[in-house]
Amino acid sequence: MARVLVLYGGRSAEHPVSCLSARSVLAALAATDHEVLPVGITSDGRWTLTDGVIAPVTDGTLPQVPGDGPTAALVTTDAGPELVVLDRDGSIVRRTGVDVAFPVLHGPGGEDGSVQGLLATVGLPYVGADVAASALGVDKAAMKGRFRLHGLPQVAYVGFEIDRWRREPDLVRDELARIPLPWFVKPARQGSSIGITRIDDAGALDDAIVEAAQHDHRIVVEEGLVALRELEVGVLEHDGHVEVSCVGEIVPVNRFYDFDAKYVTPSRLDVPADVDPATVAAIEQVARRAFDAIGGRGMARIDLFLAADGRLLLNEINTIPGFTEASMFPRVWAASGVDFTTLVERLLAAARV
Repeated sequence: MARVLVLYGGRSAEHPVSCLSARSVLAALAATDHEVLPVGITSDGRWTLTDGVIAPVTDGTLPQVPGDGPTAALVTTDAGPELVVLDRDGSIVRRTGVDVAFPVLHGPGGEDGSVQGLLATVGLPYVGADVAASALGVDKAAMKGRFRLHGLPQVAYVGFEIDRWRREPDLVRDELARIPLPWFVKPARQGSSIGITRIDDAGALDDAIVEAAQHDHRIVVEEGLVALRELEVGVLEHDGHVEVSCVGEIVPVNRFYDFDAKYVTPSRLDVPADVDPATVAAIEQVARRAFDAIGGRGMARIDLFLAADGRLLLNEINTIPGFTEASMFPRVWAASGVDFTTLVERLLAAARV
């Protein structure tokens, strides 16, 4: 038995998605003998001990961490890391030792290495990627640069800072002219398809950049291939080696796999995907190389494209994949013989090695 700190919510735009992921993780942990400490991070950054009850999506309303709970803090003592709970006047009302943390945080402020650094500082083992791999995995520009160094196949892209776009837009446009339309314009360090615009005309670029810049000052513009299949696999460390799940395929209900198609009106997920054995083997090889390229640890979801001409292209790696009811990561592992509770147990075991 372990005392497990589950962190969810956070200050990013993916706060509600994190709550939905935590809902599934907490339900899985309820079936174990672990002592669970659910701590929500409010949208303004306060840590609070919760009752662990998170409502599902109803009528399009997404959950939030309640802001009226007791404040919690993580400290280190001679006996090891402890979770301290405070009352309104700042007095300590509870101290509990913690054995391992399970960050179920998506986006900036949780998936980017910041929380991982805090957990490492207090000496608390945690599920998932370390600080460096988290920082690389959350930044699409840095991640793609790393993939390029490792010779991994991917779509054409250009990354730039919003300040550079404002200083020299014509030079950025010249670079983008080498990428065939359509384009996907994205905030570099934001997930769940938040802030992404698909454009078929370069004249729509300005508005798309304004939308992306609301979420990050780093922008990535990618080639939007037509007639492709969107495939995903899960990567999991277990007993000292890396395993890759079966392949899943996303069939979006919308024009592309946007936020609505992920969480509000979920798309069709085909698991396992109808893919020939040679392609499955190629996907597994690319997934392992992508995981190694960023120095992955614990888990990841690898997203790929299969183009109409047969090319297999790496899209991105996600170091804290979704654990919601509509998420691909737990589904591909369930189809590979690893049910949700076993998946959570394996992640906790890998974190404590």
